[in-house]
Amino acid sequence: MIYNMYIFDRHCQCIYYHDWHRGHIGRGAFDQNGDPLASHHSASGGAGGSTTTTMTDPRQGMNMSLEEEGKLVYGVVYSLRNLVKKLGTSHQEGFIAYKTSHYKLHFFETLTGLKFVLNSDPGVESLQSALRQIYTQLYVEHVVKNPLASASINSGSINPETMGSEGFRSGVDRYVRSLTMFDTL
Repeated sequence: MIYNMYIFDRHCQCIYYHDWHRGHIGRGAFDQNGDPLASHHSASGGAGGSTTTTMTDPRQGMNMSLEEEGKLVYGVVYSLRNLVKKLGTSHQEGFIAYKTSHYKLHFFETLTGLKFVLNSDPGVESLQSALRQIYTQLYVEHVVKNPLASASINSGSINPETMGSEGFRSGVDRYVRSLTMFDTL
């Protein structure tokens, strides 16, 4: 099962986020009626148009904004990537994934410093090729070659849930849903 995806730029900014199965993360993520325990809450600002998304997980009594969650994910990726670089040889591919008892984090970094992170069920095989495909076939086509999407990313005025074009967002959603492990537990 695939839970969510983040894209970070070279300045540690979360420029894209998509959630597919937040309520499924970990054991006991459902209440007695089978409803997901995690929920999303959004609030829009006034004239500035700023949006805050809060993730609520009653199992842990935690309220965390998407920005805070993104910073935590980036911090883990950054630390593990640097650790792997220091411990490994230059001939190794480097950090591509790590697994806990509740999830597996898949990682792909481009030569330009973009970092693609996909969280899945721990039993899922490597999604390195899927992340590479998302970059080459979707990100390059719908974001890099789209002057409006590139301008919003370069200005820093982006919302990770709406980054890029509708073609990119729907393409990522369609591609991830087409993977055999998308809904498999």
